[in-house]
Amino acid sequence: MNFLGKPLLCLTAASLLAGCAVNGDPRDPLEPLNRSIHSFNEGVDRVALKPLSMGYRAIAPGPVQDGVRNFYSNLDDVTVLANNLLQFKLDQASSDFLRIAFNSGFGLFGLIDIATPMGLKKHNEDFGQTLGRWGVGNGPYLVLPFFGPSSFRDGVGLAVDSLTTDLVYQNDHVPSRNQTVALRIVSRRSDLQDAKEAIDEAALDGYEFTRDFNMERREALVQDGRPRPVE
Repeated sequence: MNFLGKPLLCLTAASLLAGCAVNGDPRDPLEPLNRSIHSFNEGVDRVALKPLSMGYRAIAPGPVQDGVRNFYSNLDDVTVLANNLLQFKLDQASSDFLRIAFNSGFGLFGLIDIATPMGLKKHNEDFGQTLGRWGVGNGPYLVLPFFGPSSFRDGVGLAVDSLTTDLVYQNDHVPSRNQTVALRIVSRRSDLQDAKEAIDEAALDGYEFTRDFNMERREALVQDGRPRPVE
């Protein structure tokens, strides 16, 4: 099974189990299932992703890591642009378009980020946020295999973005697509190394910390940092 099918498969499985799950936190009715998937993901990280990311950090020079990070950020701006348009954030969408144009044209296909120093800020938008913007509730908290913390709404958003605007997944040549996906995962895991170590050292319950942080962060992103209106 490829990566695209996994969010949808997990959503289906979670839906079937939702009726029999019991948990004191109303945001997380699937906690037993989620904890199992969280433990699985932690095992994959410990056995594979962490060693690969540490090797990547040790072998790849800083400028190479910066170039890889910028390249994927430039591809991600296509998803950001599409979702800003869907949310009618036209000023941000214009900025996103200019970022893509300058970084792709003058930044060697995105390897060099020349847009940020020009004042074209990097935005963070995805289809999960778009759904939230138009009133779709977060739904139960959900941990996706390999993808990590999410929710029913954001799981759907991840699948939609992957199938439509994520240019990494749009490559029809399977071997090169898999290599590109793998490099993006390793690069992102490398960037999170210090934060992951801090969480492991500080958190008494890594699952609860990750859940609470992710849900608060996603709410802040949907609300663009503004407090949720009182209903």
